[in-house]
Amino acid sequence: MAKDMDDITKLSQPNLEAGLKLWGDWAKNWQAMTAEMSDYTKRSIEDGTQAFEKLMAARSFEQVIEIQSNYARRCCEDYMQQMSRMGAMYAEIAKDTAKPFERFVASR
Repeated sequence: MAKDMDDITKLSQPNLEAGLKLWGDWAKNWQAMTAEMSDYTKRSIEDGTQAFEKLMAARSFEQVIEIQSNYARRCCEDYMQQMSRMGAMYAEIAKDTAKPFERFVASR
């Protein structure tokens, strides 16, 4: 009976280690995504605050339109860059998550 338990432990140990590594990598990747989104949010708020301050100091309607147009253009460009970055990070998480399963299927 004790020998059977040792055999089961030896067989399950690599799977347990792989699962723990997968969990650690997954948590690390989500922390990176959270940090990336926090940075983006901080940049967006700062940019919006600066645009608002410029609007309050504008002296003509043309300046208001120019400030607003520049702000909208920057927001769109920054958003598209951020979503591209986030998409790449999601793809990396999916690729990292699939690696242990690929090895398991290949070994069969």
